[in-house]
Amino acid sequence: MTQDGDLDALVRQRIRGLRVARGWSLDELAARSYLSPSTLSRIETGHRRIALDQLAPIARALGTTLDQLVESGRDEDVVIRPHCDDARGITTWLLSREGAPATVAKLRVTRPVPAELRVHPGRDWFTVLSGTVVLRLAERTILVREGEAAEFSTMVPHAFGVTSGAAEILCILDHEGERTHLGPA
Repeated sequence: MTQDGDLDALVRQRIRGLRVARGWSLDELAARSYLSPSTLSRIETGHRRIALDQLAPIARALGTTLDQLVESGRDEDVVIRPHCDDARGITTWLLSREGAPATVAKLRVTRPVPAELRVHPGRDWFTVLSGTVVLRLAERTILVREGEAAEFSTMVPHAFGVTSGAAEILCILDHEGERTHLGPA
């Protein structure tokens, strides 16, 4: 099968999969997308070419975007490998894709709280998966324990680390926070 044929089959499979996941019949999707049930059936089974003017209303009806419906299924490497930065005492697993509006990452922190507090535009959010994180916000020192979360303006001078052992956190960072906290990859 050709690359175009593979993508065509994948799009058909996604349409059917999303329809079935919602518990919709062909008639229900047809009513929501303003296409006939027979047209949808032939699209799903490969007996009709898929036209752009059909894909847009189908995607909208299924609650997805045209981009998501037709994106390549070629994720050869689905394993997220850690990036160890021993000098900074942080191991990072990037969980979001490039171009996302925010960065989601899991961090293992082994460093003490840095003496230098930094500021940057935006907000940071993290939840502690294991261990205890020491968060310095200006003059305050806050212990954030396993199962707790913190959210703060990054215009407040801040830094985080641990007192002993390691802590693992799941964080959401805007692009400024990504550059500041994750550093160069």
